[in-house]
Amino acid sequence: MNEVNITDNSFLRQFETTVNGHLAKIEYSAQERKIFLTKLIIPETITQEDFKEQFIEAVLNVIQERNLRVVPTSPEIAGFLRKNSRKYKDMLPVGIRI
Repeated sequence: MNEVNITDNSFLRQFETTVNGHLAKIEYSAQERKIFLTKLIIPETITQEDFKEQFIEAVLNVIQERNLRVVPTSPEIAGFLRKNSRKYKDMLPVGIRI
């Protein structure tokens, strides 16, 4: 797995990474100790097969380091969490099921 360098652009409320000069981002909304992941945007020019999973996982690792709970409102991110529920279930707020 390639290292994905994540930048938290708090002004635009999005996690970002650049691949071959193209910006991929996950938009978010923060509230108390929760972060709502609202939109995943990956340019069509990024064609690496497993990039989406690597990017989501890198963002979730940043969120986990900050001890925040995650609420996925993006279908792609919710699907990733569903697929990897054992690893990330502790990051979901009480009462949220994927």
